[in-house]
Amino acid sequence: MLKNSTGYNITQLIVGSEGTLGIVTKIVLKLIPLPKYDLLILAPFASLEKACEAVSAIFRAGYTPSALELMEIDALKIVSSMVDSHTVPVNDDIEAHLLIEVDGNDTEVLLKEMEQIAGVLEQYEAGELLFAEDAHQKEELWKLRRKVAEYVKMVGYTIEEDAVVPRAELPKLIKGLKALGKEHDFDVVAYGHAGDGNLHIRIKKEGIPDSYQNPEMDSIVRELFVLVKNLGGTISGEHGIGLIQKGFMDIMFEERQLQIMRDIKKYLTLMAF
Repeated sequence: MLKNSTGYNITQLIVGSEGTLGIVTKIVLKLIPLPKYDLLILAPFASLEKACEAVSAIFRAGYTPSALELMEIDALKIVSSMVDSHTVPVNDDIEAHLLIEVDGNDTEVLLKEMEQIAGVLEQYEAGELLFAEDAHQKEELWKLRRKVAEYVKMVGYTIEEDAVVPRAELPKLIKGLKALGKEHDFDVVAYGHAGDGNLHIRIKKEGIPDSYQNPEMDSIVRELFVLVKNLGGTISGEHGIGLIQKGFMDIMFEERQLQIMRDIKKYLTLMAF
């Protein structure tokens, strides 16, 4: 069915609960046709904050790219040094890149949309735009983005969070991350789904491989999550909570709200028996 407002929407409760409320035994999916065409550009920025501001501006202008990814220069330098690719010039004058894709079934419409997006980027001091001319170049650009997580981990950025903030608050999140790094003596890189306001935050702290049950790192992550909350965001966009983030749920919820979640789990468990 295309619509259904009969009774409670139980699927919204179960989907995303990661098995804590029950076991899914059957899933029915609705598929949409694969778009015939896509266009891809890479936009460099001398300012990380300007890159983040451009993300919000694209959506305010009425465009919804099929992908809008951010890679800050520290992350890009790492992956570029480990991937055999010369597609993207990496230099100290650039602080971030945006990877922007549009897709659809009409190339003329897509070209016009991409041109208009390029106009928005120019307002936020984007450098020379790189238009992927063929499938090979598109693959080269996506390879850099897809390999970031693997390679930054290999060089010591082993602590990862995936905070989400409203797109307009991305500049403040990035600025706050860098300030926390200087204050607590750790390196941090950020990349990810800027179009969703969802950044993967990778931290490298000497002698601390992960944050689980580490008091020093717990304190740092708590400061990070308080920043995220104050920006109107939340502490996990994709990865879920699990054991590592369980201790930070009090930042996002009052005890009464947490108890409601426990009660839901309790009653569903009772129903199963």
